Amino acid sequence: MTNQIMNDRATITHLLQRLSAHLGALYPDDDCDGLAERIVDLFWPDRGKMIKRRKIVDKHLWDESDIALITYGGTIRSEGERPLRTLHRFLQQHIGQTMGAVHILPFFPYSSDDGFGVIDYLQVDENLGDWSDIETIAGDYRLMADLVINHGSSKSAWFQQFLSDEAPGKDYYYTADPAADLGQVVRPRSHPLLTPFRTASGDRHVWSTFSTDQVDFDFTNPEVLLEFIKIIAAYIDHGVRIFRLDAVAFLWKKIGTPSINLDETHEIIRLLRTLMDHHAETLIIITETNIPNHENLTYFGNQNEAHVIYNFSLPPLLTHALLTGNALYLKRLTRSNPPALIGCTYLNFTASHDGIGLRPTEGALPQGEVDQMLAAIQGFGGRVSMRRGPGGTEKPYEMNISYFEAMQGTLDGPDEHQIDRFMAAMAIMLALEGIPAIYIHSLLATPNGYEEVNLTGRNRSINRRQLDFDDISAKLADPVTVEAQVFSRLLSLVSIRKKQQAFHPNAVQFTLALPEGLFGVWRQSRERKQSIFAITNVTKEDKMLSLSDINLIAGDNWWDLISGQIIVDIESYFSLSPYQTVWISNGAPVAV
Repeated sequence: MTNQIMNDRATITHLLQRLSAHLGALYPDDDCDGLAERIVDLFWPDRGKMIKRRKIVDKHLWDESDIALITYGGTIRSEGERPLRTLHRFLQQHIGQTMGAVHILPFFPYSSDDGFGVIDYLQVDENLGDWSDIETIAGDYRLMADLVINHGSSKSAWFQQFLSDEAPGKDYYYTADPAADLGQVVRPRSHPLLTPFRTASGDRHVWSTFSTDQVDFDFTNPEVLLEFIKIIAAYIDHGVRIFRLDAVAFLWKKIGTPSINLDETHEIIRLLRTLMDHHAETLIIITETNIPNHENLTYFGNQNEAHVIYNFSLPPLLTHALLTGNALYLKRLTRSNPPALIGCTYLNFTASHDGIGLRPTEGALPQGEVDQMLAAIQGFGGRVSMRRGPGGTEKPYEMNISYFEAMQGTLDGPDEHQIDRFMAAMAIMLALEGIPAIYIHSLLATPNGYEEVNLTGRNRSINRRQLDFDDISAKLADPVTVEAQVFSRLLSLVSIRKKQQAFHPNAVQFTLALPEGLFGVWRQSRERKQSIFAITNVTKEDKMLSLSDINLIAGDNWWDLISGQIIVDIESYFSLSPYQTVWISNGAPVAV
């Protein structure tokens, strides 16, 4: 480490002043200096691992080799073995270091929502393993974990204290009068916002953004913030280096407002960023804010909030492009997304444990186009989840489907191009500015889980199947299976991608003006030594790419990184099969 760990009073004083300023914006009537001292004591109990705040450019946050796998701790299972150990075995045997980061979705004791109704934040679900299993994975991979910060389980010890009117939990949850002005509140679900509970002090109505079991915390109480800082410190000790702030946009509530994206929410993220920037470990904040793109972008702050934001608009617009053969709206997204400032970047993905969100299409995709996409997805066996809009009306919130199944056809119905169409989606995602993240069920071409939906009654279960280690290993070993074809092609693409400096998360990106049916971006390495023209045919028809349209520099050697084809004449045409991708790079062809 180039920066020495600092315990001098000047460092601590500076940090305390910064924390006190954050706290003053949140809790102006409290002793903010005293709260700042308590935060430092919680985050650095012995003042160890505290450093002078480093400049963003001094930190190695990420590079082109950073690619994440998203999975539940129990997705891959083997009889008689802890699922977290099975996961580690799967990673070691099948992934190796092709992907260096792993996002393990909530692995804590829970009561609902497949882990997102957390009962105990400081324990590992015994059905998965224990902290030693988490630490083992963290020793081999950069570990990303969820901080389920907006809400907790109604079965937790804290909430039982709330019901009994006992400290400290009695003041940890946000309550409201049903007669209050709640009409502006933005809802991600269709159930009632307030859930009634009988407590020792009488009937109380608890704010419940996501479900009646997931009860929202009251961050207007600074003690709640301190509890979560203690939790973050514990996660760091167990090897977590990337923190996904789940549903953070809803964190701060205020009667008479939409209670989403409030200034106080941003201030809490800034406070957490201040803490992490002073830690000796390189820590990263990712905000999970499934909202329209212009709102999502605000979570970068002024390089002082999230290091990374989810590119939530990408999955629905990419899906639309491949279902319709029309990349117009996808091009508009990549043209309008500003280049991320140094120390910030996007997390690009096609699918996750949740569905393909539709809120990010607001203002980006005409309703008629959304309706056509919904009809196609339902025709492929997908489901649609709803949310409650203004005036109590219900609106589509997300499409629930395995992403591989979402690619089985076009608006005209299923066809023979499913694997190629799926690979086109993954290739586009991998080429864009940002860090790629691949959901394990996309990597394994998992089909829709109808049995899981019937068992749980939840649409999201369609893409949350559990797989047997031996069964999936056998399929991956058989080159004839769909799973093996997708797995090998995708890992090959990832292996190529991670060696290209032009695919650094902060490398230049420019959306190409290409004919209808073609989508492409130009990426250039930060040192300007490498250019890549990443171009995909988003249609089921053959397309001709005029190389003169992309202005390849004469005198450079050009070749397709994927096929290995060398380009002899930069004024010629390149034939693209249905859903084919080329990554045309300069430089001499080398083994990848």
